[in-house]
Amino acid sequence: MDKFVIDGGRRLRGAVAVNGSKNAALPILIATLLTDEPCLVDNVPRLRDIRTTVRLLETLGKRVVFRGKTVMVLPNRRLRTRAPYELVKQMRASILVLGPLLARFGRARAALPGGCAIGLRPVDIHLKGLAAMGARERTEQGDVILEGALKPGRIRLRLASVGATENLMMAAAAVEGETVIENAAREPEIEDLGRFLAALGARVAGAGTSRVRVRGSARLHGARHRVIPDRIETGTYLIACAAAGGGVKLAGAEPRHLGALLSALKRSGAEVHALRAAGSSAGLSIRMKGRPRPVSIRTRPFPGFPTDLQAPWMAYMSLARGRSTIREDIFERRFLHAAELARMGAEVAVSERAAVVTGVPELRGAPVMASDIRAGAALIVAALAAAGESEIHRVYHIDRGYERIESVLRRLGARMRRAKA
Repeated sequence: MDKFVIDGGRRLRGAVAVNGSKNAALPILIATLLTDEPCLVDNVPRLRDIRTTVRLLETLGKRVVFRGKTVMVLPNRRLRTRAPYELVKQMRASILVLGPLLARFGRARAALPGGCAIGLRPVDIHLKGLAAMGARERTEQGDVILEGALKPGRIRLRLASVGATENLMMAAAAVEGETVIENAAREPEIEDLGRFLAALGARVAGAGTSRVRVRGSARLHGARHRVIPDRIETGTYLIACAAAGGGVKLAGAEPRHLGALLSALKRSGAEVHALRAAGSSAGLSIRMKGRPRPVSIRTRPFPGFPTDLQAPWMAYMSLARGRSTIREDIFERRFLHAAELARMGAEVAVSERAAVVTGVPELRGAPVMASDIRAGAALIVAALAAAGESEIHRVYHIDRGYERIESVLRRLGARMRRAKA
C-alpha cells in the first residue's frame, strides 16, 4: 500500500495540461455496450476507476485496447447481461450498465453498488426511471434484476441525479421513439454523454439542461469521441495553487465548467484568468499571494459549487483571514476530512451538514489518512501549504480520481513523492 510524502511550504509555479474527465469517460465507456461496432474514445485518463470499467466491459464481453489516451472498445463475443459484485463493489458507476443492457437485451442484473463512504446515494432513482419505461424489478442474492421490453416515455426524476440521468439517456438511446427526462441533471458530463450518444446514432436534445429528449434507435453504430477536460481535477489544482501560493497555468481547462469555483476564488483574493486561443478555451491561469479572504460556499448541483471540490475548499479556507461556512447539500457524510485537517492544525467545527472553518496563520505537517477521493485531495492541498512534512495514507482513494497527481505537482515545484506505507 502506498502513501504520499509531502514537504510543504513551497509555492507552485509552471504549467501542466489537464486530463480528460473521469466522470465523463466512465458513462461514455459504458455506453459502448449499446453497439456491436468498434468505438474509439480519446482523452481518457489512466485511473483506477477507468481500469475497473475496462475490466467490467471485458467481463461483459467486449475487447478493450488502451493506446496512450485512446481506448478502443471492440466486439469480442456475445454480451453478458450480469455485472458481478467483485467489480461493482469497487465503483458505483458500474450500476450504469443496467440501462444499456436492459434496453438491448430485455434483461440486466447488477450487484448493488459500492464506492466512496460519503453518504447514501440511492439507486432507486435509476430503478424508478427504468420502471417508468417498462422494466420489472426484483432482487436476488444482493443483486437487482431488471426485465422487460422498454418503451419510450416521459420520466420526471425526484432528484436531479447525474447517474440516473445518464442511465436513462443510455437506455432511451436504444429504444425506438422519444423519451423525455425531466428534472435531469445539468452537469457538463451529461452534455458530453449526449454528444457521444448522438455520434452513435441517437437523436439527443437538451443534454446539459433540465429537460433531455432522446429519440432512440434499435440499431446504433460505432463512433469516435473526445472526452471533455476534467473540471474537478482542474478545480483541485487551482485550489492547491491558491493555498500554497504562486502562479500556475492549466492547459486545456474549460472555464465554462467552473463558474462557481472561479467566482469563489476571485472573492478569496486569487487572480484567475481564462486563456484564449483561436476563439476557444486554451485553459486557465491563477496567481495568489498571501492568505485568502474567507469565502463561504454551499454545494449545489451544476452550475452551483461542486460537492467534489468542497473538501479541497475546506483545506484552503483553513488558512483564511477569518471565518467561513461550508454547507454540504449533496451528501450527508462528506466531512470526514475535517478530523484529518484538524490533525494539521485546522480549526473546523462540524454540525450535521454545515462546517464552520476558522482560518489559522499556518498549518503543520502531520500523518493523515484519506477516506475518499476528494478528502484525499483536500489533504494534499493542506500538505502543500503546511509547514513541515506530511504523510498521506490510503492514497488508493486518490488514485481513483487523479492520474499520477504526485508527478503533476512535482512539475509545478512541489516536494512530493510516492512511497510504500
